[in-house]
Amino acid sequence: MSDSRDPRTGEPIPEMCADPKSAENSPRPPARQALMTISKATYFKEAALKNLFLVCACVAVAGVALIFLFVGLEGWPIFAKVGVFNFLGGLKWYPTKQFFGILTLIVNSMLAMIGALAIGGPLAVGTAVFLSEVASPRMREIVRPAVELLAGIPSVVYGFFGLVMLRPIVAHVFGGLGFGLFTVWLILAVMIVPTIATLTEDALRSVPDGIREASYAMGATKWQTIWRVLLPAAKIGIIDAIILGMGRAIGETMAVVMVAGNARVIPDGIFKPFLTLTTVIVLDMPYAAGDHRTALFGVAIVLFIISMLFVAAIRVISRFGKEMS
Repeated sequence: MSDSRDPRTGEPIPEMCADPKSAENSPRPPARQALMTISKATYFKEAALKNLFLVCACVAVAGVALIFLFVGLEGWPIFAKVGVFNFLGGLKWYPTKQFFGILTLIVNSMLAMIGALAIGGPLAVGTAVFLSEVASPRMREIVRPAVELLAGIPSVVYGFFGLVMLRPIVAHVFGGLGFGLFTVWLILAVMIVPTIATLTEDALRSVPDGIREASYAMGATKWQTIWRVLLPAAKIGIIDAIILGMGRAIGETMAVVMVAGNARVIPDGIFKPFLTLTTVIVLDMPYAAGDHRTALFGVAIVLFIISMLFVAAIRVISRFGKEMS
């Protein structure tokens, strides 16, 4: 064996071992050892979990599809008999007299949703800003559970509170019986606060801290940073939260039934009784039969489509936000 030395340092250069037996006896690399520890049982468990998650997703999709199919099959005959335009554009809802127009109900539902959003939206966004940017950790521990508790209160409890406590106050201050849009707005505004506030807070917290620090470094105050930097940066998430709040408001039933007054007309004032799409299903279904029952399923189809439009709007806005970013 020749003694090879480095010409610069004069130190011997180690020779590479070419003995195959010594190569076989050398220890395996750590990565190869790690791969050898994954057994067939582990692969089986991973495949089983993957299939389990796939089944869960399929069950969720199948549930939505079955509900839409059932409601569609039950409600489509009223569209074929009355006509889509007459059903959606008619102003009279008197099923016992064969009047199946739900335009009045659609307008009333939209009025209830818009008013509740006008009151509850700023309240919810302000609550989210307070929890995310202003409140101390101790105050946050008190306020956040209270806001989350609002989401857990049953809607019938909101309706009972509105009927027993809020309605008499409205009647005493503004006159009348206390039923109407204004009372419904107050109840629904409180009910949509947890949904909008929670999602808005998440959107604000997702804004990188570097944006806040850059704003403060430019000399902006806390309020200027919130108003001109954070809220615009989180606007896509806030819009998604507001749309979900709209869906909660337009789909609410029991609380609205108890304080709306349930008159089948478009109210000529915010203190007049009215009837919505959801409440007419609850009130009429116990005794409905024939075309009346089919018409109620038609109302359910309209509600389903409105919910789908809200979800589609959220998807479109979220995709637009990702493209802009």
